[in-house]
Amino acid sequence: MTDTTLHTKAPTTAGTDESEGMSYLESLPRRLITLYLPLFIILVVLLFPFYWMGLTSIKPDEQLIDMEKYNPFWVVHPTFKHISKLLFETQYPRWLWNTMYVAVGATTLSIFASVLAAYAIVRLRFKGADTVGVLIFFAYLVPPSILFIPLASVIQAYGLFDSPLSLILVYPTLLIPFSTWLLMGYFKTIPFELEECALIDGASRWQILVKIVVPLAIPGLISAFIFSFTLCWNEFIYALTFLQSTPNKTVPVAIVNEFVDGDIYKWGSLMAGALVGSLPLVILYAFFVEHYVSAMTGAVKE
Repeated sequence: MTDTTLHTKAPTTAGTDESEGMSYLESLPRRLITLYLPLFIILVVLLFPFYWMGLTSIKPDEQLIDMEKYNPFWVVHPTFKHISKLLFETQYPRWLWNTMYVAVGATTLSIFASVLAAYAIVRLRFKGADTVGVLIFFAYLVPPSILFIPLASVIQAYGLFDSPLSLILVYPTLLIPFSTWLLMGYFKTIPFELEECALIDGASRWQILVKIVVPLAIPGLISAFIFSFTLCWNEFIYALTFLQSTPNKTVPVAIVNEFVDGDIYKWGSLMAGALVGSLPLVILYAFFVEHYVSAMTGAVKE
């Protein structure tokens, strides 16, 4: 009876010790150091650029120049002159439209190609599929500074120089490798038994892809779309090389070229352009951040 009593009491003691340990981890001083302080530091680091852009956008010129007289981290007598000049005295709305047009077109083209490539590598299992998948990802590691010279010759030969269409055709060289790798990881999480049942019922590979795989892979597609859209929106080297005329430029190139005159930087308009140009991406991430994180987690697990 003594042994039985000891055996029955042991789990209770272990459970008590475990609960005491968890309560210690959940104590307020512990959480201040391990949770709230790191979160505060991360928030400051991430949000400070937006604060600085917004602050600079509404500062009068004298406060931008005289840092000793005025506090650089605060503004006195804010003005909307820089934002008004950006929106109504420049071609910024046109630049914003060009950026949106290029980003949506290149992203759509890249996602379509990536879905086909990822599904073929993961599901068709042809000879050398794994090697092809690795080589596609290695293509993403090639620096754009190496590719833009031969691509410029190709674009010039086809008569697409100084046209936003040239960027739509060039950007997939950056987007397809990573998007394919990301979707490969997500497609592996979809049970293959679903496709086997569809094959038994007489469905074709195209029907399986469109009606089964793609609907189940919506979070992965959203993640790939957000990544590709962000890269297109912020890309600078190709846009600087292929677009020359002011009306055809995208936002990253236009605000640098138009608001920098030699060694004179129009900081108010520059920061206003950067702030307004970042708002579409902020809205996009705000609505789809959960799908983005879930898809990235699924890809990493595989």
